[in-house]
Amino acid sequence: MTKYLIIIARNMELYFIRHGIAEDRSKYEQDCDRPLTDKGVKKTTKVAQRLINLGLKFNIVLTSPFLRAKQTAEILKKEGLSEQIEIFSPLAPDGNLEDLVNWLQKSVYNEIESSVALVGHQPNLGEWAEKLVWNNNHKQGMIVKKAGIIGLQLTLLANTISKAQLFLLTSPKWILNES
Repeated sequence: MTKYLIIIARNMELYFIRHGIAEDRSKYEQDCDRPLTDKGVKKTTKVAQRLINLGLKFNIVLTSPFLRAKQTAEILKKEGLSEQIEIFSPLAPDGNLEDLVNWLQKSVYNEIESSVALVGHQPNLGEWAEKLVWNNNHKQGMIVKKAGIIGLQLTLLANTISKAQLFLLTSPKWILNES
């Protein structure tokens, strides 16, 4: 009798979304207090609406605790991309990828398919995506424009580094079909 080993893959789409256009740093004592500009709110809202039109939905939106990122996450929720937002401190500019990978493996592992949006900052988002796809260390070749998106397909394994597949890297201009 032949024995078969059956492995069920846990597929996840991971969307790295950079916060929208924020107020100038010089106007605020603390970087974490900078809100989105009116232009940032409008552009981010248009991007969210376009993502809805493309059929996207997120099981959860994790966001940096910085105001501009939280506002971006709220726009995603308001436009119907997700019902759940969670503040996730590793998405702050001083956060690290290891905390994210640990969260993903613990929190989403039991779901066969899921879609998670991460709202954060550059260069972290670009660097983390590079690491998950190519295992590059801080090459800073992948840049996420404000309100831009990187999409990765993950199969959750013990080691997710260099196991992801890049399927989307786009600026808000391209998403909105602006010239």
